[in-house]
Amino acid sequence: MTSPLRLKTRHKTFVSYHHADQAEVAAFIDYFDHDHDVLISRGIGASMAGDIINSTDADYIKRRIRELYLRDSSVTLVMVGAQTWGRRFVDWEIAASLRNTSTSSRNGLVAITLPSVSGTAGRLPPARVGDNVDGEKGYARWMKYPTSAASLAGMIDDAFNRRTSHSGTANNTRPLRMRNA
Repeated sequence: MTSPLRLKTRHKTFVSYHHADQAEVAAFIDYFDHDHDVLISRGIGASMAGDIINSTDADYIKRRIRELYLRDSSVTLVMVGAQTWGRRFVDWEIAASLRNTSTSSRNGLVAITLPSVSGTAGRLPPARVGDNVDGEKGYARWMKYPTSAASLAGMIDDAFNRRTSHSGTANNTRPLRMRNA
């Protein structure tokens, strides 16, 4: 028996989020990964005790996160909740995602606003995402919560393709956030 033709490739996608949004993110993963096979989700998990990398060296932190957690993903989804903008682990994950080396390519990057904060004004996306969002010219995209599996698949494909089409616009120069805001 042959499977139906897929219109989009199912990318290995690292999901970055603040632990306070864990239930909402788990529902997103259940729906879009488990129920609809839009992505293959990867993530660190919500039960991190202390630092995930015990260092203050920015290059070392980015390299270790890439080696330990992002190694087989090609796209990073940042799930944006009320406090995501000020979380250091989220910033570290985004910085590691944007790291491009001879042994690993940077990930595509897309931020998605969670429904719980969709009408909220103020500091929503992490600053490092903001550094990379510039309409059609930017490396990253900041999107509303997807309304269908097809719309999420399109967002992920776009982020994956921007790794090459917009590679010169990636900005990872911001110092790492060393404390939560």
